[in-house]
Amino acid sequence: MQSFKKCIIEIMTNNYILRQLRYLFDYDDKKIIDIFRFVEYEATEKDLEGWFRKDDDPLLVEMNDKIFANFLNGLIIEKRGKKDGILPKAEKRLNNNIILKKLKIALNLKSDEILGLFTAVGLRISKHEISAFFRNPEHKSYRSFGDQFLRNFLRALQMTNRKELGENIKRAAE
Repeated sequence: MQSFKKCIIEIMTNNYILRQLRYLFDYDDKKIIDIFRFVEYEATEKDLEGWFRKDDDPLLVEMNDKIFANFLNGLIIEKRGKKDGILPKAEKRLNNNIILKKLKIALNLKSDEILGLFTAVGLRISKHEISAFFRNPEHKSYRSFGDQFLRNFLRALQMTNRKELGENIKRAAE
């Protein structure tokens, strides 16, 4: 019998992505709750406790798309400021392309910066491919932003954000 090396790949659930964003921005529970409040969604510490449990924990509470869309809309307001008028409406269904679009807006990323993020994690991707991720799903050039792309995008954000954080801490100590 051959032995196979077990490869563990995190399933890209809303809970997983939220945990990655929490780590990326170093948000505590209070900050997460505040972000939800920007869109008038009342998340509680009990909600967060359920959402942040490990994937194999039987007490894990799966975060649905609408709740996660509320978080992403709140993140946009947190990072970019509140616009006049009505609050953004949370989508009932999310996909990775929508998540990418919301993160792009929240972080005010340009296509070149997204390309740079992918390059930072060793992925070669063209500007045309990037624009295809943001197209209408009915468009002939639309391309689905797969889990592997999203995973690498989040990893690149963490690498660059943590590096900048470390440099800022180092500068502050000098």
